[in-house]
Amino acid sequence: MKLRVEHDVFADAVSWVARTIPTRPSLPVLAGIRIEAEADGTVALGSYDPDISSHAVIEGAVDEAGTILVHGRLLSDFAKALPNKPIDLEVSGSKLEIVCGSSHISMQSMPLEDYPELPALPEITGTVDGAQWQEAVTQVVSAASNDDTLPLLVSACIEISGKNVSLMATDRYRLAVRDLTWDPADEEYSARILVRASRLADIAKSLGSVGKVDVSIDTAGRAGMVGFEAAGRRSVARLIEGDYPPVRNLFPSETNGHAVIRRTELLDAIKRARLVVEKNSAVRLSFSEGQVVLEAGQGDNAQTSEALPATLIGEDIAMAFNPSYLQEGLSAVNAEFIRLSFTHPSKPAVLTAQAEESGDDSEDFRLLLMPIRVYGG
Repeated sequence: MKLRVEHDVFADAVSWVARTIPTRPSLPVLAGIRIEAEADGTVALGSYDPDISSHAVIEGAVDEAGTILVHGRLLSDFAKALPNKPIDLEVSGSKLEIVCGSSHISMQSMPLEDYPELPALPEITGTVDGAQWQEAVTQVVSAASNDDTLPLLVSACIEISGKNVSLMATDRYRLAVRDLTWDPADEEYSARILVRASRLADIAKSLGSVGKVDVSIDTAGRAGMVGFEAAGRRSVARLIEGDYPPVRNLFPSETNGHAVIRRTELLDAIKRARLVVEKNSAVRLSFSEGQVVLEAGQGDNAQTSEALPATLIGEDIAMAFNPSYLQEGLSAVNAEFIRLSFTHPSKPAVLTAQAEESGDDSEDFRLLLMPIRVYGG
């Protein structure tokens, strides 16, 4: 194998592929990146882990086609550290020789015959707008659990019915749902799949927000998978087995009232309140005509109280919430206002986005928040 590639293109592709290499691989060869150069000038880089694999294709000047496996994170570090000049790669015996300007690096190859084949993607199931997909995933995954003993709750559920796609995640204390549309290859297609939320977030972020993302879903057999591909880059994640709970039923069918608050004002106030609350403490929101009073802290500790303008529809109400959940929910939307709909101080409230103070809210993204019971308050 002998080829020349542009520094920035190669370094970026290697860094992108290396991000999915496991920190503690189950087999030594899984720490590697597979480089395959074709005579037509295409250079494919791939990494593999049983849970996720990455594949990127770049262009290069290939003098001799060939394939080699080298330590992935080390290659990524080398590529980023090299001067911004064309990079020559050549296999010499069992080593990969890397020359860039006056720099010369030699890397020992890894046994290619022990490396698993990267999974082939099935036919494209549908195509989604990259920016919309990245936003949707970001909004939902923060509500997933971090408890690895609960495989269903560390997952995000992707529900597909024709042109409609819903993403859902919950940790039992909050529930996020985002609805969007896509272009399915088959308008009769339907599926309900589970993907580890952290994996889904990494993939959506890594593919970026520009252009279209092709999605391929394979639910056949025990080892189901979902693949995402855009701009010559492909990530494949293993599906998680199990039946996701019917979480949509948790949203109240009707509410007794709602409040509308300017999002950035409430978000900034929550950030200030978090400075005085202890872990697992609550922030209390008391709604009355024209305002919401936000209070945090109690006893002899630091306390804060802040009144913000708010439009209240319904009776006065006071509710307490986990401040980090509130902050993450407020950060997940881009609208100027948010609406908090409620039925009772001890029952879940629903946060939605609202473009104007007196307008309607959007239900594309909904966040259900369980209130915290505050004793003596």
